[in-house]
Amino acid sequence: MVTGSEKTAIYALTPQGARLGHALADKLRGDLFLSTRLAGSHGAIPFDRLLDAVAGNFSSYPRHVFIAAAGIVVRAVAPHLKSKDRDPAVVVLDQEGEYVISLLSGHLGGANELARKVAQLTGGKAVITTATDTAGVPAIDVLAKERNLSIANLEAVKSVNMALLAGEPVQVFDPEDRLGLKNQKRAGFVVERIDNRDQWISRHAGVWVTWNSKDPGSETSKLILHPKCLVAGIGCNLGTRRQEIVDLIKDTFKKNMISIRSLKCITTIEAKKNEHGLLKAARELDVPLIFAGKSELESIEVPHPSGVVKKHMGVSSVCEATALLKTGGGRLLVPKTKSLNATLAVTLES
Repeated sequence: MVTGSEKTAIYALTPQGARLGHALADKLRGDLFLSTRLAGSHGAIPFDRLLDAVAGNFSSYPRHVFIAAAGIVVRAVAPHLKSKDRDPAVVVLDQEGEYVISLLSGHLGGANELARKVAQLTGGKAVITTATDTAGVPAIDVLAKERNLSIANLEAVKSVNMALLAGEPVQVFDPEDRLGLKNQKRAGFVVERIDNRDQWISRHAGVWVTWNSKDPGSETSKLILHPKCLVAGIGCNLGTRRQEIVDLIKDTFKKNMISIRSLKCITTIEAKKNEHGLLKAARELDVPLIFAGKSELESIEVPHPSGVVKKHMGVSSVCEATALLKTGGGRLLVPKTKSLNATLAVTLES
């Protein structure tokens, strides 16, 4: 199955490029886009102008592979660029498949990895120009992506990566070891662990890993990473609107100074699987909505059981119980809190 993060659009402009594109589409399980005169013989999606095809596809596909001249591709994608944390991966290769260039979003978008994969398929050479890759040192934005950490201040990535390139130690405040560097050595990454906030040296490059939203400082050398470790358990009345659920989550996170960037998922009881407000709220917050069966919740002890919930849902708790269940009995950061039609509890995944 091809997931949303792996959807690939492949474009070619020449007959030879079309043949290569067809082969890549099969191996990458991607969608092939060809000019109208070439599309029919390859079962591809036709386009009259490449510029129009790119305009229609750019935000819909997280990965784009062009078998074309790099200059043409630059002109095609340039009007649609937003930022390095939002742009899709763009890879360009010649019709022989000899050189596969990571053109855009090499780290966060995964273009470097995609270029290597395509080069392996064509027998060509991946052309990677990002400084950390050519120097053989780990890029902090790649490490963050590997560990599913959200970058709060993208401008600070440069300071940390420059320190890595210079071989300088990088401060790391990560008390829960969410970045995974405590007992792991990485070539080219000299870690200076900071055990408490008072040890932090301003203006020195460093990484601050936290699920709190309180700003630990604004210097551009401090990269703030938010781990996806918070679970929002939700209970709600029938027909509760999306906006009420979203507002309850956002307002509660803000009040308790915890970062919405650290929200991993929303949980609720299986009986709510067709609750449209919940489904829409999860989509708006861009997190999974996970359901728990009644039998799973019966044994979960909660601080605020409810007789009313027991009467209507058959269990004494939904929001606290599902949140605790998902985190395996993790720490309850925010106990049951209410809006007019919904309840929320937040747990921390250990």
